[in-house]
Amino acid sequence: MAKLVSKTYGDALFALAVESGQMDELLSEVKGVCEILNEYGELTKLMNHPKIVKEEKIEILESIFKGRISNELLGLMRMLVSKNHYGEMESVFAYFIDQVKEYKNIGTAYVTSALPLSDAQKGQIEAKLLETTKYVSFEMHYDVDQDLIGGMVIRIGDRVVDSSIRTKLLSLSRELSKIQLKVGECAP
Repeated sequence: MAKLVSKTYGDALFALAVESGQMDELLSEVKGVCEILNEYGELTKLMNHPKIVKEEKIEILESIFKGRISNELLGLMRMLVSKNHYGEMESVFAYFIDQVKEYKNIGTAYVTSALPLSDAQKGQIEAKLLETTKYVSFEMHYDVDQDLIGGMVIRIGDRVVDSSIRTKLLSLSRELSKIQLKVGECAP
């Protein structure tokens, strides 16, 4: 259900952004609202409180955001609250942000390496990704996982390239476990 809500409302916001030519403005506003929602957990608690009626929740949103964000975005937020979908607001916004990135050919890459990468290495990885994908730019996210032993894992959407030593050792171990040696079969 949550995926359907985020897709339905996210698609509607994206269509509005394209039709009105306000993609960058709405993207900026959505990111700002997401920051506020993440920063002020009390607001989420208040908006999810069962004893506060929808009308009061809408008034709270208007008192916080009216005049600070576009009427279109505020209207979407009002609608989500009135349909009891406040809990999915962040997923709606995340879906919208992903749609905008796809539209602008901006990829998001998650790179996990066994050791911290230098700026030069990061630049080489990004350049290689730009060269081998349809994207014109990337939002790069780097992480270190010493359990990889060596190499790296790169994830872009649902595609994963795993060149870690850990994965290669696991694969080798699986292959070796399939081989059954019988005593006396080895030649002297």
